Amino acid sequence: MKRRTAIRQLVVVAGGLALLPSCLSGPGNAAIKLSNIILSGEQEKTLAEIAGTIIPATDTPGAKELGVHLFVLKMLDDCYEKDAQQKFIKGLGQADQVAKERFGASFTKCKPEQRQELISDIENKASLPAEIFDFYQIMKQKTLQGYLSSEYVMTKQLIYEMAPGRYNGYFPVKAS
Repeated sequence: MKRRTAIRQLVVVAGGLALLPSCLSGPGNAAIKLSNIILSGEQEKTLAEIAGTIIPATDTPGAKELGVHLFVLKMLDDCYEKDAQQKFIKGLGQADQVAKERFGASFTKCKPEQRQELISDIENKASLPAEIFDFYQIMKQKTLQGYLSSEYVMTKQLIYEMAPGRYNGYFPVKAS
């Protein structure tokens, strides 16, 4: 075997091994690596739509556009107990099931008004399974946390001041 041919084949094999992990994740799995929970790509899309319904896009990007649902997933995977993770996944499935029963389509395929109606019912604690409330409580809390601590909000919406409330020795004083 010639040396150049052997090096060329070695480079092709090394490149294939480097790309293999990205090919294994596929479109059916979550976009980020999770170590404790198993989530499909469709469930991740549902989470993105729910986050987008909680904080919709206006003249500023919404939670879905900022990828806050990935923050929720990472926090759930890293910081919650196994029991809470299972309730979250079960509640997510039940929320999607309720959307199918009410509107004849999954949450991702519902119209924005239908999504908002379902979220309002969950917030108003309408007659829905208890797991949906557990799921929604975590989802809303982490969506708000993720949105408010996102790079966009911290750099574009909130003006970060290193030492707020600094001393102003030149402040005019009114005589009473």
